[in-house]
Amino acid sequence: METSRKVKQEKKKVLLMGKSGAGKSSMRSIIFSNHVARDVRRLGATIDVDKKRVKFLGNLLLDIWDCGGQDAFTESYLTSQKSYVFSDVGMLIYVFDVESSDFSTHGTHGSSDRDLQTYASITSALGEYSPRARIFTLVHKMDLVATEYREAVLDSRSIAILTRSGIFKSTIGIYATSIWDETLYKAWGGIVNSLIPNLDIVEDGLRDLQRVTEGEEIVLFEQNTFLTVTRVGSDIGNENPNNDRYERLSNIIKTFKNSLSVYADSNSSHQFDSFVIKTRVFNLIINRLTYNTYVLIVFPPGEAELQCARLNTMAAKDEFARIESVAEGVDDGLKMGRGKSNYG
Repeated sequence: METSRKVKQEKKKVLLMGKSGAGKSSMRSIIFSNHVARDVRRLGATIDVDKKRVKFLGNLLLDIWDCGGQDAFTESYLTSQKSYVFSDVGMLIYVFDVESSDFSTHGTHGSSDRDLQTYASITSALGEYSPRARIFTLVHKMDLVATEYREAVLDSRSIAILTRSGIFKSTIGIYATSIWDETLYKAWGGIVNSLIPNLDIVEDGLRDLQRVTEGEEIVLFEQNTFLTVTRVGSDIGNENPNNDRYERLSNIIKTFKNSLSVYADSNSSHQFDSFVIKTRVFNLIINRLTYNTYVLIVFPPGEAELQCARLNTMAAKDEFARIESVAEGVDDGLKMGRGKSNYG
């Protein structure tokens, strides 16, 4: 069944803010510009506002405003540029440097509390101009904290952040991150996941694919960033004890994909279409599902099972392309077909 409506592009203004040197531009470059961690040291400080437009999952357009964190710029955001910066914001991502000497979880006045005072002023301005925005805070550079202390440090930082979050206190998301491990992908995956419309429809389609492939686990990735969009799993897949496996997969696959750029056309946005691992205990395939997504499927071993999964994944492409093309809700075709496989 053909889609009766074209894609309506949805734009989201995303503010990326925090103290100068907190690591905002570095993480943005790793996630959206395919930099690797060792290369971002060369990046200079952001001057004023660096705007980048990122297309995510076809119809979702992120206008990312990377705001320089020097005191003079922050002052201008809160005074002369206040309306310009904080109006029509869909999301604020605020980055705290875990080693900052200006972040105190005890004092309420003075320079030792300056990071939290600045954050409170920014959330207040956001509440004035964009009260329906979402806030995510990242306690960054956690690799500099000894492993045994990280949980306690995050807990104390979280309490302090929540007390300064104003009207956003009940909806804020807080993550511990580092550019050197999978925590960065976990945080940004959760952030972007919150922006995706009709996620339940996508998951229904994945469950259909899981059924016909006998998949133990299916993970959907965005094709450029390789952030996890969503996943579904069987009872066996859900017993996997590695809770950080999706973020680790994002990191590994994106690194692999970037390594292929040596052999691919520099203008190519898709550097591989399929990847297969065959073992005696499981099969794994990663296939491009739509123009904007890849799908990873883990399923029982065997050549027949592998070929069946490949065929069903190919058959599913049109259905998922149709799901992506839905604009503002569910069209009639999807309402009629929901919960039924159109390719099995």
